[in-house]
Amino acid sequence: MVAMTKKVKIFQIIFSDPSKSFYCGGDTVSGRVEVEVSEMMRVSALKLLGLGCAKVEYAKGKQRCRQEAEYLRHETVLRLQDQPTDSDGSVVLRPGNKYEYTFGFELPQQGQLVSSYKGKFGYVQYCVKALMERPQQPVLECKKCFEVEEPLDVNTPDLLSPAGGMKEKKVTCMFIPDGQVSLNAKIDRRGFCEGEEICINAKFENTCSRIVVPKAAIIAKHTYQANGRTKILRQKLSSVRGNHIISGMCDAWQGKTIRVPKIKPSMLGCNIIRVEYALMIYVHIPGSDKLILELPLVIGTAGLGSRSNSVSSQDSSASTASQSWVSLRMPSEPPSYCDVTRDCRLDQPLTPLLDDFDGDDSPIFMNAPAFEYPAPPAYSEAEEEFNGNARMLPVC
Repeated sequence: MVAMTKKVKIFQIIFSDPSKSFYCGGDTVSGRVEVEVSEMMRVSALKLLGLGCAKVEYAKGKQRCRQEAEYLRHETVLRLQDQPTDSDGSVVLRPGNKYEYTFGFELPQQGQLVSSYKGKFGYVQYCVKALMERPQQPVLECKKCFEVEEPLDVNTPDLLSPAGGMKEKKVTCMFIPDGQVSLNAKIDRRGFCEGEEICINAKFENTCSRIVVPKAAIIAKHTYQANGRTKILRQKLSSVRGNHIISGMCDAWQGKTIRVPKIKPSMLGCNIIRVEYALMIYVHIPGSDKLILELPLVIGTAGLGSRSNSVSSQDSSASTASQSWVSLRMPSEPPSYCDVTRDCRLDQPLTPLLDDFDGDDSPIFMNAPAFEYPAPPAYSEAEEEFNGNARMLPVC
């Protein structure tokens, strides 16, 4: 923003490296302030400010909640080189000339700043502001913002350690017990960078009479604090889903992956704004609240993540998956009728029941489809069936 008059043609800030996308703690912010006038003008001083602050503002009923926190304040007076000055330090700028005031200052060391941020109810902003003071005239100002990104390394023992948990929920229908749903999930580490895959190992059991659907999602949690009040916003960033699990069955995820989208790193050092992430693994139960397990995540800055650990975990999951498929290979001869058990009806298509159970019209209770024993499959049919459909396991 620039406050201009007819006397001033150019008043702007230009950084030394315009292509630099962000700065880190300890970096030097340098550049120049360019001034060009259309009429002769006396300037008593040109001050430069380096500012950085976090601000939260939102309405809570009739009350307006506001809070600020300062992270950067640098002030200096700039001088023109090879330019005569009066006894009071003022200079006379003449039309036809372009004047350049150079500047440079160092940002506080790492750990003292927080990354730039812009959200619905607050922001963290850094800028350079130039103030042109003139005798008996209003002060002119211009400013230019710059981004700060504090490094967050996820290659630490704490963030490389596994995380997991177990949840279960008893389901009722008209206050009558209707079995329960349980999940047990684990991830190999808690720290990731954008673009990496999170490998999920989980087991889901369904002993209620309803058809349930396991899902997973990466959740962002934005926390704003002002005037002793807290406002929290949650946002689903990406998600995956598993197969429907009918009554009396269980299902397992072995290395199921969900990719970390392009998102800002976790922001944990600000006093009034926090950005946190979590992997939410949940089971949708028609007619009942979801069964939810949240595993905290820390999203680090690109280039500092444990890429090698991610690759090894993916290789491990791929190896486990390949071993599981080996164990499901068909016998050497086509099966006979005596090898077919009644539980095979569960492998038949359940097309009428394959709805999105997040809707209101989802069926609550399972009606088992009619089943007729098929003819023994040929080799090609058997291979296609096992390569195309995930296999459910009965609850132990």
